[in-house]
Amino acid sequence: MVVQRYGRGGGSLAVAAALVGAVATGGCSAPEDSKPSGDPTKTVRGAVEVLTRAGTSKASTSMEMAAGGTRVTIRGEGGYDFRRRIGRLQVVLPKDAAGASKHRPITELLAPGALYMKNRGAGVPADKWVRVDTTTLDDGNLVTGGATDPAAAAELLRGAQKVTYVGEVDLAGVKVSHYRGVTDIAVAARAASPQVRGALAAAAKGFAKDTVPFDAYLDHEGRLRKVRHQFSFANHGRTVAVASTTLLYGFGAAVDVRLPDRKDIYAGKIEV
Repeated sequence: MVVQRYGRGGGSLAVAAALVGAVATGGCSAPEDSKPSGDPTKTVRGAVEVLTRAGTSKASTSMEMAAGGTRVTIRGEGGYDFRRRIGRLQVVLPKDAAGASKHRPITELLAPGALYMKNRGAGVPADKWVRVDTTTLDDGNLVTGGATDPAAAAELLRGAQKVTYVGEVDLAGVKVSHYRGVTDIAVAARAASPQVRGALAAAAKGFAKDTVPFDAYLDHEGRLRKVRHQFSFANHGRTVAVASTTLLYGFGAAVDVRLPDRKDIYAGKIEV
């Protein structure tokens, strides 16, 4: 696994290498009379509460990184429980230049304040998990694991500002309302649920910029169906751009997440 470090003010930000192809959607602008009523900012900020009421969903993630003319992407598939703030993803690293994949999929378990990874590589035995305290990461695990925690992606919208309604589009056969704006990480951290607050507070201190542009897509029930955040980092004089996309569907799907026992967690040195 390739790991690069980025940071602000001398701090480091560990970012896993990324995957090809962000989730794409299409559609056309809706007629003017279909514009949703209500304040767009309040609607977007309230999306996380709607997800909590919805309970669970399937999730697809895509994280695309661009730096120095190179663009790579990491994909993830799994499910998430928004009430327990816990989920499971299978994360696939990109193929090498010869078209062959050298990495097995990484299993990631997402929990309040923690990220568990299996098949992490970097000297970790194949049958062991790595546990990372997300409240100690410079980015709060918004990009470190190669996939943004779906709850964190939604909670970031609590800091939404300058939100505009773009129009109605079709997303995998579902009509959704497209909103665009920026979110303030520090504002989102203060308003976030207790399970996510610590990680977002860490991110508010570690990112190069306090505000992050986003595009959010909500269905007619107000559930967040897709969100794309565009992060950027300063790294030795050059800008590294990371676009993180989370796609939510299959609401109500069963999500079975069992956190590893202490004996199954690797406590040795991890190569970087």
